[in-house]
Amino acid sequence: MIARIEGKLLKLDSGSALVQVGPVAYEVMLPGYCISALSDKIGSNVALCTMEYYEGAPGGGNLVPRMVGFLSAEERDFFTKFTSVKGIGVKRGLRSLSIPIATIAAAIEDADDKTLLTLDGVGKRMAQQIIAELKGKLKAFAVGAESVRLEARFKPFQIEAMEVLIAWGEKRNEALELIQLACEKHPDINTAEALVPLVYRLKQGVEV
Repeated sequence: MIARIEGKLLKLDSGSALVQVGPVAYEVMLPGYCISALSDKIGSNVALCTMEYYEGAPGGGNLVPRMVGFLSAEERDFFTKFTSVKGIGVKRGLRSLSIPIATIAAAIEDADDKTLLTLDGVGKRMAQQIIAELKGKLKAFAVGAESVRLEARFKPFQIEAMEVLIAWGEKRNEALELIQLACEKHPDINTAEALVPLVYRLKQGVEV
């Protein structure tokens, strides 16, 4: 089984990528959140953790080999658990994973069926089935979910400020929290240039 490929990203479609490895180009099926993450990487080298499966009916005589890609081995492990739920196959699983895995895992652990209902192809009964079969098994995948949700609400200048802070050695989670606090105290701030100094003053305990 091919567990990892690294090569030039030639093309992205709504559910797959074309990755050139040497003289060979592989079609790799991807979940929605991967498509979004790779949208600005066309023409660049990418690395994907992969798994393989055969599409088609075992007795039909027309099995087609497929490769599925993920951004990390942890995401591949989550997908294996997610598709173990009765009624979720590989194709349905790929289609439904349109938001970060940490957010989905946290929703399952919190029995948050409202978040699960936002996933493509997941109805009320399926959401309840997912929670019933996986709750308590995904805690490791849910780490960082709150930061993911917070970052998703950030405005462009806040994201720019966060990137500056991280480049200067700050931890992502701490930067997210400090940016949120600074903006709550100063809702009129609307540029990264003004926000970054405020964050450092907060960190140093200086009243802002």
